[in-house]
Amino acid sequence: MNAILEEVRAALWSVWNRRWLALAVAWGLCLLGWLAVAMVPNTYESRARIFVQLDDVLADQIGIGTGERKKDIDRVTQTLTSAVNLEKVIRSTRLGEKVTSDRAMESAVEKLAETISIKSTQANLFEISATSGRSDLSDGQNAQLAQDVVQKLIDIFREENLGGTRGEMRDTIDFLDQQLADRQKQLESAEQERLAFEAQHPDMIGGPTAIAQKLENTRDAMRSVDADLAAAQSALAAADGQLAGTPRTMMIPGQAGGAQGALMQAEANLSDMRARGLTDNHPDVIAAQKQIDNLRIQAAKQGNSGGMPNPAYSSLLSIRAERQANVQALQSRKAALASELMQVTASQTQEPGVAGEAQRIGRDYDVLRKQYDKLLQDREELRLRGQVENERNAIKFEIVDPPTSPRKPSAPNRPLLLFGVLVLGIGAGAGAGYGMSMLRSSYATASKLENTFELPVIGTISQVTTEASRLLKLKRLKLFAAGAGGLAGLFVVLLAVEFIQRGMVG
Repeated sequence: MNAILEEVRAALWSVWNRRWLALAVAWGLCLLGWLAVAMVPNTYESRARIFVQLDDVLADQIGIGTGERKKDIDRVTQTLTSAVNLEKVIRSTRLGEKVTSDRAMESAVEKLAETISIKSTQANLFEISATSGRSDLSDGQNAQLAQDVVQKLIDIFREENLGGTRGEMRDTIDFLDQQLADRQKQLESAEQERLAFEAQHPDMIGGPTAIAQKLENTRDAMRSVDADLAAAQSALAAADGQLAGTPRTMMIPGQAGGAQGALMQAEANLSDMRARGLTDNHPDVIAAQKQIDNLRIQAAKQGNSGGMPNPAYSSLLSIRAERQANVQALQSRKAALASELMQVTASQTQEPGVAGEAQRIGRDYDVLRKQYDKLLQDREELRLRGQVENERNAIKFEIVDPPTSPRKPSAPNRPLLLFGVLVLGIGAGAGAGYGMSMLRSSYATASKLENTFELPVIGTISQVTTEASRLLKLKRLKLFAAGAGGLAGLFVVLLAVEFIQRGMVG
């Protein structure tokens, strides 16, 4: 700790011993630094805040959603600092006074873009700021220029969101009207071509889709007729079987005799066997069936003598005729469907180009029709949206804070720079004095002298000051104090001038 204190005492003595050098260096650096600070032009910043409300129930109902409006505002925010809009700002402010060529305009646009800031501070709240620090303008002119730039940016923002959107809406509707007129002409031409083709090829009416549907319907009808025909043929076969087992005549009771009477008795016996549950494979049933077959042959040879027509047989004949007529009708229907199916298939096979042409015409017409309907729907939606935006603007625009008129510069922080130069000058002066003492090899304390030469110091001799030397020393101290005070006083004066100039702005 004592060693540190010795070093500090030695350093302070070294600086004090070279105080005039330190004061001169401090004055020189401070004058140069303050002059450099004075040459830096003041930069003034103007700010404004605008509120943009995006919520509107009616706008949401017709498709102007909040997300879509936010995209529009983001787009406008990004394009607000585009070269075209910045050129508008330059031409409407004093920035364009000295712009006489395209190259000068490009340079002015680049410089202006560096001084503008647009950011969203909160939801629906935007802050626009601009700075101006031109050396050829006074502080008041720079402050006014920054305010004018921000005001012009607000005007452009309003135009882009309110007026620009409506202009774009009108242009879009006009474009859609033109496209609708073109599509209508193309649709009418396609309709005429389709009608002419169908008049020349009647079997192609409806186009490939209708023909394919017709083929499918015909095939479905064929499958249905086949099923009905199979059922009708099965019913006819059943009627034939019943008819074969039913006698044409029946014996009158009391008159039955011969083969007919025996046949009726044998059939009655067979029916009784089956009623008792005997199957066709039973020996008695087989024997009875053979007997019936033989008797039928004999009865057929004898004719109808001794009997009357069997009503059951006549009824079965009527049923069989009805079922046979149904089968013939279904067969005719099947033949007609097969002929129709063959005709359509043959026409497509023989003239494949006609089918391809019909498909092309139908496809072109359908595409044009869909395009026309889509354009018509889009136009009506845009027209409704435009009416809503005109009556109830989906964007509520409000200036929360108008562009400020800056009273003090935003940069540089001149008081801080002046103080920094003063501290730097004093530090440089102290460093110069300390460095000079190191070069001259002077020793501030006896211990430092002893440590340097590694020899014991017997003692020290105090300086004897006479009255004349004391007065001279006092005079020099006053001069030094005046020099140091003058440096501090100049610093205070510069600060006062800075604040006075700030008060004069506006």
